Amino acid sequence: MALLQVLVLVGFPALALLGSRHLKPVAWVGPVVVCYAVGILLGNLPGLGFQTQVSLSVSEAAVPLAIPLLLFATDVPRWSRLARSTLLSFGLACVSAMVSASVVGLAVADRSDEWWKMAGMLVGVYTGGTANMNAVGLALKVREETFILLNTADIVVCSAYLLFLVTVAQRVVLSFLPRFPNPTGWDEGSGEEAQRASGLTWVRARGMVLSFLLAAGIVGVSVGASMGVLGGVEAPAVLLLITTLALVASFRPEVRHLPGSAALGDYALLVFCVAVGTLANARQLQETGLFVFGFCAGVVVLSVALHFALAALFRIDADTVLITSTATIFGPAFIGPVARALRNRELVVSGLTTGLMGFAVGTYLGLAVAWLLRP
Repeated sequence: MALLQVLVLVGFPALALLGSRHLKPVAWVGPVVVCYAVGILLGNLPGLGFQTQVSLSVSEAAVPLAIPLLLFATDVPRWSRLARSTLLSFGLACVSAMVSASVVGLAVADRSDEWWKMAGMLVGVYTGGTANMNAVGLALKVREETFILLNTADIVVCSAYLLFLVTVAQRVVLSFLPRFPNPTGWDEGSGEEAQRASGLTWVRARGMVLSFLLAAGIVGVSVGASMGVLGGVEAPAVLLLITTLALVASFRPEVRHLPGSAALGDYALLVFCVAVGTLANARQLQETGLFVFGFCAGVVVLSVALHFALAALFRIDADTVLITSTATIFGPAFIGPVARALRNRELVVSGLTTGLMGFAVGTYLGLAVAWLLRP
């Protein structure tokens, strides 16, 4: 069953890509949404029995491979011109999360004795990632049931926000935010370039193999370095090393122009979307509790609204705001799918960078808010 599950998770994105080229409904929503939706469906079909650990393993393997494959074609000097607006948007997102968690926490303080701990955990996850939420929860000695309920609520609420990001978010925020200047498009395998690629099948296949081997080597070196220096596989350190080594490799023209590397990274992201979708188990909704679910949803909605409002005040472009919102609320793993949905490959580096920055500061910000709110 585990082998069959892996084959489904790895193989379905090929059907989604094929459908996006031949079926108008699939092309309209995009392969990212299709893969994520099918993943949720598979995870909630009664009797199917998808194993959570298998889905986790597939998603954890797909993301480290996708990052270097996407970054090999990066033009770093061009990204450096985006740094100011990206960092400003990231800072505004962090402030929004801290303010929102504090406001919602104080509003419901009489409903739970752990409200201030929950606020700190949500600041950790919405400025960094799940690892930061775990760290804050352990540091504050949160009760096990609270930890489980908050994690479940986070998955459900963020699934809804992710669906918004990869569907209509860009069109909505463009109504009050400026457009991104000169975006680098996301190749969908059409046009003259695709025709040239299809005429060079061997060259493209060779480029994919070489880029995959290089990406695997970078992942291996990063994991080995983390184990050697830190005594274990620390996700933030590994992702930071992978990103850094991939960017260093991108300075080599022969690496930057490897044919098919971006397409391969794109496919790995679709595999990730299917795998993560299977983890969003709707049957657990009844176990989250209305209070915890409302707490989490209130923080997310208020945080996103405040971030967008501040971005409008500072006139930050729509794509940058959406990618930094993704980086803080979801972390680096979701940057690729959202950048793909926005059809702007130029966002990948800035999104990954701010996502890793969130990993670095999330625990500190979460603990700071919790200690400030402590009765």
